[in-house]
Amino acid sequence: MFIMSKKILIVEDDVAFGVMLKTWFTKNNWEADTVSTMSKAVQATNTSHYDLILSDLRLPDGDGILFLTSLREKKIMTPFIIMTGYADVQTAVNAIKLGAFDYLKKPIIPDVLQQKIELALKQSDVEIKKEEKRVPQRDITKVVKGNSPVIQRVYTHISLVAPTKMSVLILGESGTGKEYIARMIHEQSGRKDKPFIAVDCGSLSMELAPSELFGHKKGSFTSAIADKRGVFEEAKGGTVFLDEVGNLPYEVQKQLLRALQEQKVRPVGSAQDINVDVRIVAATNEDLEKAIEEGRFRQDLYHRINEFSIVVPPLRDRLDDLEEFAYHFLVQANDELGKNVKRISAKAIEKLKEYRWDGNLRELRNVIRRATLFAENQEITEDNLPVLTSRIVKPQEVEDMALQPGDEKEQIMAALRKARGNKTVAAKLLQIDRKTLYNKMHLYEIEL
Repeated sequence: MFIMSKKILIVEDDVAFGVMLKTWFTKNNWEADTVSTMSKAVQATNTSHYDLILSDLRLPDGDGILFLTSLREKKIMTPFIIMTGYADVQTAVNAIKLGAFDYLKKPIIPDVLQQKIELALKQSDVEIKKEEKRVPQRDITKVVKGNSPVIQRVYTHISLVAPTKMSVLILGESGTGKEYIARMIHEQSGRKDKPFIAVDCGSLSMELAPSELFGHKKGSFTSAIADKRGVFEEAKGGTVFLDEVGNLPYEVQKQLLRALQEQKVRPVGSAQDINVDVRIVAATNEDLEKAIEEGRFRQDLYHRINEFSIVVPPLRDRLDDLEEFAYHFLVQANDELGKNVKRISAKAIEKLKEYRWDGNLRELRNVIRRATLFAENQEITEDNLPVLTSRIVKPQEVEDMALQPGDEKEQIMAALRKARGNKTVAAKLLQIDRKTLYNKMHLYEIEL
């Protein structure tokens, strides 16, 4: 059971569910406060200290990610867990990227909830002790390079485009390290001595985005209690990295296009433009051409940010680099958790290489961090790893499934079954590229 006198804030607009959670925590020796809106949650954290915050994603006056962002801006580092009935990879990525410890999918399973809370509190205790001892942290922005042929081609493209003034669009799945690639471009450019500022476009609402990007004047809206410099002004002379640019609200895309074309921004509430000089590196895991067809992304902005594109391969396509990254994340985990784990067993590495890694490097980092937490005798073993059930297709298991004339639909479906729904692996089995596979799936109305 949990330690006595711990205090939790539950942010849940479903009153009945909130009462149920409060009852559960009270039975487990917690002091629990419940609120139903983001504004009440902010007020609660301003007046009380909490050991843990459990917040729903969707709230009547905002969302859990916006609440989390406001806490981190005020340097409130309370362990934070997101609950959502709309769970998807992107939601989890956004929440964890902004500082959440983890997320929970509704309906909540008590054993899973208890496990995640215990891990969150354990990590929090370690970080508090580490802060008390003033243990220096390593720079987690340091780039670790892989050696696989597929990533070496990416590095070649970086070295070609970095010295130029071209805008770069980085394409790849969530968690593949697109921000690392953006930082490499900046560090190899003539702007390396100027600021590099990353913006998570997925966390910007229509109301928040203009102020964050372009700044605002005091009194321009209710909460504008002072002048604020926007990202473009802060990064003057340097690089602005627009992560998940496809999530920008459509109206903000128009303002962004103007800023890029004219190299000027106008803060909210101001009548004057400010000249800016920034290079844009954008990234997305979305098919922007499809978004253009659906009217969700501006074609003119797409061409403006896509003067040069770099495709970052998923981890499952560069398993030769997995061990190097695992040890890189082990060093980070030791620093974060105050541990001294030195090795990852051969069987553990083998098991890691059998997994599909839909969350890519970010997922690998989380797995290594948690395995480090449980490791004994200075070694991560197979038993320390969480349950990794989603296997990729091993080379020795691949049979000759190259696409042949005949019933293409059945061949494609068989390859998708063999690849357990992984389109990248299925395309390799069929010996066609991913774009051809997508086109044929659309033609034959194959859905996963």
